Amino acid sequence: MANVHPSRRLRIMSIVGARPNMMKVAPLMAELRLHEEIQAVLVHTGQHYDYSMSQVFFDQLHMPHPDYNLEVGSGTHYTQTAEIIVRFGELVQQDRPDMVLVAGDVNSTIACALVAAKERIPVAHVEAGLRSFDRSMPEEINRILTDAMSDLLFTTEESGNRNLANEGIAPGKVFFVGNLMIDSLVRALEMARESSLRSELGLNAQRYAVLTLHRPSNVDDGDRLTRTLDAIAQIAQRIPVLFPAHPRTARNIAQAGLKAVRTWEGGEIAEPALWMMPPASYLDFLGLLQRAVMVITDSGGVQEETTFLGVPCLTYRENTERPVTVSMGTNKVVGCDPQRLLHSALAVLENPGQGRSAPVRPPLWDGQTAPRIVRILREYWHSHS
Repeated sequence: MANVHPSRRLRIMSIVGARPNMMKVAPLMAELRLHEEIQAVLVHTGQHYDYSMSQVFFDQLHMPHPDYNLEVGSGTHYTQTAEIIVRFGELVQQDRPDMVLVAGDVNSTIACALVAAKERIPVAHVEAGLRSFDRSMPEEINRILTDAMSDLLFTTEESGNRNLANEGIAPGKVFFVGNLMIDSLVRALEMARESSLRSELGLNAQRYAVLTLHRPSNVDDGDRLTRTLDAIAQIAQRIPVLFPAHPRTARNIAQAGLKAVRTWEGGEIAEPALWMMPPASYLDFLGLLQRAVMVITDSGGVQEETTFLGVPCLTYRENTERPVTVSMGTNKVVGCDPQRLLHSALAVLENPGQGRSAPVRPPLWDGQTAPRIVRILREYWHSHS
């Protein structure tokens, strides 16, 4: 057990670094600030740093301006992780919190958890216990190590509890609380419906699909990326496929000179094609997801969002760390074979009503996860101070 350094108020330092963290931490920050005995401090590592990948999410999720921005920028996994360790380590020497809260599985998560553990500061991990059982994924390494160092582990689905038990984590540290991503989604749905992007694209009366690809295993090999997008372009002969592209993915497409992709430059989409566009804001992206015929993705968060919304999702990976989205949701893991992806997508198009009515939502995905987490944080603090 880490040493606790009690103070008059419980000072919790919450970490965000990449856009998936922001959807998880935003409702938690709002809830923390409802309690006078808690001092909520927000640290942005700067792992994602431009407006489209960072600031717009702060704006739309109504997150407070970060108390600290470490401004680490981009880099390889190990250089980025190392730089966050150095800068966050220096920060906690200057402004020591009572607890560090990390979310998800990005480099900021593992780096800040490691600093806190070495400094004997209690670590709370939101979205603990998820496992793909594929250590070729950098995120899997981050998940395993962060959970091993954490004092409080908050799980989103029952598989997380089982995984942590199998790894020898004491059950008293583990709390099944639900999914903070869904808290953000529930709060944003009405605003997302008012997004003007779909109207700007001329898609109000059209069927369309949404694509996201960002994992290095899918986008960094030029040949594999070409074969993948060629297959998706065949799907796009039937309906428009909207492709808000991660900056790294867009760079790789430009370098490869892929002809299967057309670049959207504004205005209405007049014909089916694979249309690449800049990263969408949170509200615009949710607005697109809600009305999509299907979504093709390699993102964990999108698997969860489509499950809640009841939108058919094809996950272009060999595995998922979120099995509840398959067993209870609309998600299908299709592997990384472009032809299998094509076959699965055409099957969805031929049965467009499948999975769209009355989605089955996993337990505790109810928009009330943040209050459950804060209650546990307060109880932990009172029992250790």
